[in-house]
Amino acid sequence: MKKLILTAIVLVPFFGAPALASGGAGQKLAQPCAACHGPDGNSPSAEFPRLAGQHYDYLVRALKDYKSGARKNPIMAPQAANLTPRDMEELAEYFSNQKGLSTKH
Repeated sequence: MKKLILTAIVLVPFFGAPALASGGAGQKLAQPCAACHGPDGNSPSAEFPRLAGQHYDYLVRALKDYKSGARKNPIMAPQAANLTPRDMEELAEYFSNQKGLSTKH
């Protein structure tokens, strides 16, 4: 156990921790999303879904499905087209950690 903790302490500064590193990157990637979904994922309009507080896995799956065409939406398909798998994870991390739909906050 001590070896595992020591390894984490040594490696995190070099490689980053996903939960720690994703706040800034996810927030930056979310800027184009703000036009429809609101800056923190709490959409001001009933026309667009609220992303804040959604489950991480759901958000990643939805973005992958928009990109692949498995989920059809003329607005979201081009938005997801250039996202990398890491971008999708960063966005999901950011929105899932915002106050919104989830009761975990």
